[in-house]
Amino acid sequence: MAVRQRAVTALPKLIQSLRKECPRPSPLISAPNPATALPSLRRAFSLYDQINLIDNVPEDQLRFQRYTDTGFTVNGVHYEGSLLCIGNLLMSWAPKSLSQITPESLSIFKILRPVPEILILGCGKYIQLVDPELRRFIRSTGMKLEAVDSRNASSTYNILNEEGRMVALAVLPYGVSS
Repeated sequence: MAVRQRAVTALPKLIQSLRKECPRPSPLISAPNPATALPSLRRAFSLYDQINLIDNVPEDQLRFQRYTDTGFTVNGVHYEGSLLCIGNLLMSWAPKSLSQITPESLSIFKILRPVPEILILGCGKYIQLVDPELRRFIRSTGMKLEAVDSRNASSTYNILNEEGRMVALAVLPYGVSS
């Protein structure tokens, strides 16, 4: 929340500096003047980069930093095997392949409250089709499902968790290909 508050505080200064940079057109000119400079998008993005929200993650918030074929580095600690993350809770998870992911392996979502709004499923190296029975189970819990490769799953989790959204991640190691 402190990071979000700093961004909200910095935003008016950013807008004000962009307005100062853009010269005002003369009221005597009725047609648009092609020589009037627009604010540089490069400048706007460089100012935004200075507010960098992603690097100021609170210490108690999970952040995936690296992945290998056999595991993940989360908050500086390397974990081997599959992981299940719910909000800022990290657990080792039994499935070693997509075929081992069943409603039983995700049964925690039957009792968990509040239910996450989305479950990001990291399928390993490649995006794979999710079993219809598993899709029905996830839908019955009230969650949406996003199945992607494990690299993109962990980075999507980082972004949604940083935004403060209630998100869950079930991720297989990147080396899993079937």
